[in-house]
Amino acid sequence: MFTNNKLSTSVRRALLFGAVINAALPVSALAQDATTDPNNEAANDNSDVEVIAITGSRIRSPGVESTSPIFSLGAEEVGYLQQPEFERIVRSLPSTIPADGGNVNNGTAGAATVDLRGLGAERTLVLLNGRRMVPFNFNGQVDTANIPTALIDRVDVVTGGASAVYGSDAIAGAVNVVLKRNFEGVQVDVNHQRSDEDDGEQSNIALTVGSDLADGRGNAVVSVSWMERNPVLLGDRPLGQFGINSNTGSGLAEYRAGEEATLPPQGCQGPNVVDLSGSGSTTAIPTRFELIGTGVAGQFREDGSLGDNCSLFNFNPFNYYQTPAERYSATAMAHYEINDYAEVYTSFNYTNTTVVQQVAPSGTFGAQFTLPLYNPLISSQAKGFIIDGANAAVADGSLLNGGSWNDVNGNGIVDEEDTLEVRLRRRTLELGTRSERYDSDIWQIVTGVRGAITDEWMYDFSYQYGEANRTTVRDGYTNLTNIQNALDTRDGVNCAVGGNCVPIDLFGGFGTITEDMSGYARAIALQQQKYEQEIIQFIVDGPVEFVEIPWAGMPLTVSVGYEHRMESGLLEPDECLKLAPASCQGGAGGNLLPISGSYKVDEFFFEGLLPVFDGQPFAYSMDIEFGYRTSDYDTVGSTDSWKIGFNWRPIEPLLLRVMEQRANRAPNIGELFSPVTTGLDNAIQDPCSSANAGNIDANLRALCISTGMRDAQVGVVPDIISGQINTFQGSNPSALPGPEEAETFTAGIVWTPEVSFARDFTLSIDYYDIFINDIIGEFSAQEILDQCYIEGNTSECAKIVRVGGDLTGSSAGVELFTTNLKSLQAEGVEVTIDTDFDLGDMGTLELSATINKYLTQESQSADAIPVLDCKGYYGTSCDPLSDLRWIQRTTWTYDDFTVSLLWRHIDSVDVEPPEASLRFAEFRHIDSYDYFDLYGSYQVTENVKFTLGVDNLFDKEPPVLGNDIGDTSSNSGNTFPSNYDPLGRFYKAGLQITF
Repeated sequence: MFTNNKLSTSVRRALLFGAVINAALPVSALAQDATTDPNNEAANDNSDVEVIAITGSRIRSPGVESTSPIFSLGAEEVGYLQQPEFERIVRSLPSTIPADGGNVNNGTAGAATVDLRGLGAERTLVLLNGRRMVPFNFNGQVDTANIPTALIDRVDVVTGGASAVYGSDAIAGAVNVVLKRNFEGVQVDVNHQRSDEDDGEQSNIALTVGSDLADGRGNAVVSVSWMERNPVLLGDRPLGQFGINSNTGSGLAEYRAGEEATLPPQGCQGPNVVDLSGSGSTTAIPTRFELIGTGVAGQFREDGSLGDNCSLFNFNPFNYYQTPAERYSATAMAHYEINDYAEVYTSFNYTNTTVVQQVAPSGTFGAQFTLPLYNPLISSQAKGFIIDGANAAVADGSLLNGGSWNDVNGNGIVDEEDTLEVRLRRRTLELGTRSERYDSDIWQIVTGVRGAITDEWMYDFSYQYGEANRTTVRDGYTNLTNIQNALDTRDGVNCAVGGNCVPIDLFGGFGTITEDMSGYARAIALQQQKYEQEIIQFIVDGPVEFVEIPWAGMPLTVSVGYEHRMESGLLEPDECLKLAPASCQGGAGGNLLPISGSYKVDEFFFEGLLPVFDGQPFAYSMDIEFGYRTSDYDTVGSTDSWKIGFNWRPIEPLLLRVMEQRANRAPNIGELFSPVTTGLDNAIQDPCSSANAGNIDANLRALCISTGMRDAQVGVVPDIISGQINTFQGSNPSALPGPEEAETFTAGIVWTPEVSFARDFTLSIDYYDIFINDIIGEFSAQEILDQCYIEGNTSECAKIVRVGGDLTGSSAGVELFTTNLKSLQAEGVEVTIDTDFDLGDMGTLELSATINKYLTQESQSADAIPVLDCKGYYGTSCDPLSDLRWIQRTTWTYDDFTVSLLWRHIDSVDVEPPEASLRFAEFRHIDSYDYFDLYGSYQVTENVKFTLGVDNLFDKEPPVLGNDIGDTSSNSGNTFPSNYDPLGRFYKAGLQITF
């Protein structure tokens, strides 16, 4: 199409550039095929014309060579992985670290995201055919479950800020998924996989049908698929059956010996209950009791008596190593050439996804209750224990009337007519497990027309609209409001509030909560999210004939465009979730409030590619590439991004490339419009608690008192629970965040010599440095605690809210508002090697490898806060980030047989230095890990191919680290299940039928 214009003449004149394009990039850093456009835009089907565009640029030009590093994964390599989930396809790449996905349970958003260079999923722009995908939530992140893996032609990963080309969010780079453009025929793909333990099954069926239209003037293709992923519980593996304490190592010996966790003494037992020496939750069975602001505390027994603490709750077995999911998707694409000057095109993508997250049964989790001492469900012994302890606290001044004590009858002593403010930590197994079910419908449509404006200039006008609709159902949680009502009873049968209230017995072990009590205490809640994205885009491109350097042989080529983008997001929780400071759902980690916001942006952009040399001595070729984009937001004003770079071949086999860019990311809807709500964050320790009592000096004591403690409470209040602390999070309306701005620099070489011992040998070495200023985020809770209690920063102390002296209650916590922090940087070197060998009668052998070496991976929240170095470390602030990772693939093809082995290497990492002294010695280091995945296929007939595969061929077990050594979303089941394989060896089988 578009063949009857002068562009053909222009292109032929520059074919020598096209002749060397395949040498410009390695096989795994592939430039486009001669008739392929990475944006799925105008490609020229005339065999005499070679018009090429590369991901990271909108310029279509003969012989263009990438100035930015591009890693490309072709359809064949995607097939070797036998993965129906895109997130798992890219997770193993050295340039990415695991984000949200099927191995994230407590902390998942029910989606699958991509994190490039460890800079955050929100800084990685995910494209489908060169166009933005609609985000699944108000944080602007893309759920890659919506990518039709059966239609993938290749996956391009471009490193460095690509905002000048694609706009906001492309700070770390962009992942562009290019779909098959001209598919013909029918293809059926059936895949199944399961673990060596006969669980974790995953099944996928895809049907793709395509046909040319009107003697090749167009093409239409439809692909539909179904995928199901079965769950694997922590309790299904020895490593996950009970918690191991990351600080003491308690439970490690039992795990290694194949023993069960140590049981507590008789009378203090129940389902999944462990001894105090183990690792578990203080929200336990039987119930724990604490009189707020005093040292009066203990734990009930199964007979209702009250004594010293005697057990913890083992929450491990209920959680998932692999979350269950089911997905239905459909994708349709078509393009049709009306005439030589206009081609219409359209695409439609729809996905329905259901993901279920599950954690241990709910509980009261240290919520504050007003406890009437006349409640007859409290045994006489327990009541005497409480009253005696309370009166002793009155005597020593730690319990005051009007504080945690209400002297109802005014007699000056605590007795049965009074009420106390207490915490009852009871695990409510009788209510079942807690679960969140995410039901998502996401669809997107793109339509447009492209063609020739003049004989040499092309245009592309398009419109796209996408929607993400999600319903989340939370079940199994405790209704804290109802439990408070149910505690106020004088006869154990009726509640003071009347109605359908059923008194609840929390004053003993498992089974004290009856079915009727459970029905009143249980909470089910709903929330709905909607996200809309609308984009109008117009681009023209072509040669500027009068701008041509004489020794270049080709003029300047430019692309100029305009884009209007509208984004809007909505979160609507039900009334249950809106309650503050904590929702009616105990154990849900806070409350939710409605979010509603939108923004619009108008952008003008241009790019240029200026050939400088062609066929000159020491300048076989040289191009200069530049671009600029100005963006006008109705929220944060104007931002600018730009790029400038060059590629130079001093001799034909050697390409040198350099690119300098400024990129930006505007705050998303969640960062701009989130109201202040309560939530959870990870922290190591409350320095003012009993856990640090031996280290509290006069200075620390004074700082503790300055944050709302009485002197008698310092070193007495309980520590934070399970490494989590309550927080107050949201947008600060008086100081909304501004845009991030990044300076990115890349430089590299591509060497493609002719060697006698191999074919198509390619070596690329690229350096990258991505430095982001004013990153949008929140201070971590640990940073606030350290700044207050170690550095003595009074402004940070003001962000700590204590109730009754401690930080474990639902009204207590740390303020963590969204703001602009100081900086974030990723710097490294990536090396790619590709070659293949002709073995004659023995077929062919292909070798490829990609190696990433981090030189820097640092962030800093503020000048006064120390730099956080995550390179080679793991811990509360850093997910495991190996400074060296590689993948190496060896593929042997012989007639109809193909065998391919993938070697995945993850270098060793150490625990973060500030946390090392707190951690058990054996948990301070993770050795290097090497995984091997084997693939084989046999082309039975021209139309039928069988595939077999084994992942984790040698059944490598994950590292054992305990449950408290990292953040909740990444550290689970005593390991890091997204970073290291927690399920062992997996077998895969597939069948592909084409006709």
